[in-house]
Amino acid sequence: MGSDRAAEDLELFLAERGELLLRTAVLLAGSRDAGEDLLQAALERLLRRWRTIEGDPEGYLRRILYHLAADNWRQQRAWRTRLRLLQPGAGAVVPDSTAEVDLRDSLVRLLRQLPPRQRAVIVARYWEQLSEAESAQVLRCSVGTVKSATSRGLRRLRELSESSGPAELAAQGSARGKS
Repeated sequence: MGSDRAAEDLELFLAERGELLLRTAVLLAGSRDAGEDLLQAALERLLRRWRTIEGDPEGYLRRILYHLAADNWRQQRAWRTRLRLLQPGAGAVVPDSTAEVDLRDSLVRLLRQLPPRQRAVIVARYWEQLSEAESAQVLRCSVGTVKSATSRGLRRLRELSESSGPAELAAQGSARGKS
């Protein structure tokens, strides 16, 4: 009987928050497919602890998402370093005719160039619209760390967006997206 209630609670939670969590995962992972995989892995971990979670499980799930994304970034960096297969500007992306999609795509490409901590803080603060304190709690760091990572991340995003034109961003993102 308890497992039926747990399944109902999980289904209700995902019905209410699933789309927002998927958007977060897509931003952290860099593509829809990778975001779906990231969310799936996080949900598997959440499901193992579902009965022991008290209160709202969203914070726990977001923390899992951020940690899995950071693990993936580290793993990809190590893999690229060992194999040396990807060179900046190695491919071209066919431009999309929709300006909104292009803008979102270029933003994701810029985000992927940030270090993992800065990327996670920018996503938490500006995409998830969490406060500094909430971001610090989710990322398990101090509010000062959130402030400094936000400042550095925004400054780096400005530098990257000013120095790279849309064609360069598309080429860089295409090369990085094939990992």
